[in-house]
Amino acid sequence: MKRLVRRFRTLPIRARLSMLVAAAVAFAVAAVSVTCWFIVQGKLYDQADNDLKKVVQQPRLEDQVESLLNACNQDTQNGARGFPGNSYFQVVKADGTVCVSPYSVGKVKVSAADKQVIENSDDKAVFHNGTAENGDPVRVLTLPLTTTEGSAALVIGTSLKGTQSTLNELALILLLVSGIGVIGAGAAGLAVARAGLRPVDKLTEAVEHVARTEDLSVRIPVEDDSEDEIARLSRSFNSMTSSLANSRELQQQLIADAGHELRTPLTSLRTNIELLTRSEETGRPLPEADRKALLASVKAQMTELAALIGDLQELSRSEGQRGERVQVVSLEDTVESALRRARLRGPELTITASIDPWYTRAEPAALERAVVNILDNAVKFSPEGGVIDVRLSGGVLTVRDHGPGIPTEELPHVFDRFWRSPSARALPGSGLGLSIVARTVEQAGGQVTLAHADGGGTVATVRLPGAPTPPPEDPATAL
Repeated sequence: MKRLVRRFRTLPIRARLSMLVAAAVAFAVAAVSVTCWFIVQGKLYDQADNDLKKVVQQPRLEDQVESLLNACNQDTQNGARGFPGNSYFQVVKADGTVCVSPYSVGKVKVSAADKQVIENSDDKAVFHNGTAENGDPVRVLTLPLTTTEGSAALVIGTSLKGTQSTLNELALILLLVSGIGVIGAGAAGLAVARAGLRPVDKLTEAVEHVARTEDLSVRIPVEDDSEDEIARLSRSFNSMTSSLANSRELQQQLIADAGHELRTPLTSLRTNIELLTRSEETGRPLPEADRKALLASVKAQMTELAALIGDLQELSRSEGQRGERVQVVSLEDTVESALRRARLRGPELTITASIDPWYTRAEPAALERAVVNILDNAVKFSPEGGVIDVRLSGGVLTVRDHGPGIPTEELPHVFDRFWRSPSARALPGSGLGLSIVARTVEQAGGQVTLAHADGGGTVATVRLPGAPTPPPEDPATAL
């Protein structure tokens, strides 16, 4: 059985659907056919029973039975005169003697039902099936009799040959109709399966085309008002290919932008190293001041490359890798740690801070990097001796600088990858800092915005969900 089930599961969907439809129709047709056959059989037997009851209702039945008994006792052949000759008519005595009317069409074999009627000696008539001596089926009515010799039974029967012939013909007709119905149902099921699975064939062809050519522009046409499972599957496939195409486009754009951003520091680094190498090879060393400036430039370019590579690694990390490190983070501690680093990078600036406790769910290292990037951005654009105001209250972190601010037309692009303001391209940076901030905050369920500050400068606002106190045990349910 298990082998058949495994074999069935390996068949194509069309074949399985056709077989299931045919099996369901076969079961239904078989149930209807069997029910119909038994109903017809019951009706025919009822008709035979009614015919036997009419015989019993003859006005001279008792005289005929008495005449038959007398003839049986006298061993003569002239008893039961006037009994119709198209039925079985006999009396069975308690000792097993059978008196058959000379006008009976034959003798019926004595059955257990006949003997039980004699033994019980009640007034209940019994209908049952019997067999004649020649083997023909007979429908029998057995009636109890009381004679001077003791208990006996009157057995009246009618042939069931016509009834059996009718039932056999009906069974054959039902079998043929059932077979035709099952074959038709299988063919209809196959046609329905082909029509219903035609969209699946298109989807399969599209998937195979994508796998073969990596062409993500393939779309499966779907009717707008269709809401069946195939339409939903087609829409899901179209949505998936659109997402993959967008992901590929973003990936290609990231690679192109990264290559462009890497080219400048690498070219400058290569030029500086070639100058140092040439001076050593020619035996004409550079002046000490020029040499120190060149080495400082090389060090700065190496630092810029390392920062750019770190940013690219951060952007390339998958959601699964980030999700494994998410935990409850004290935003207060994260901001204070970032402030210490910011003060080292801008010692000439005044950084004021007002920080209240707040706990949120995020990746600790990524969240600290995002806060550091916001503070670095404020340090970079603040004038010498300027002030940076940092405030954390109710899960809202604001960082306000007093620099030149961001032009209104550039605000929509500040969180784009590798985007840098034309006025800031001379400053160090890769254009990935704010992009990393936006993605980190969004992954933590928050929002980040940049806007003009009253009185000049820029204010960065970060809103993160959470609570002012840490959860007792389960951070996933508390925050």
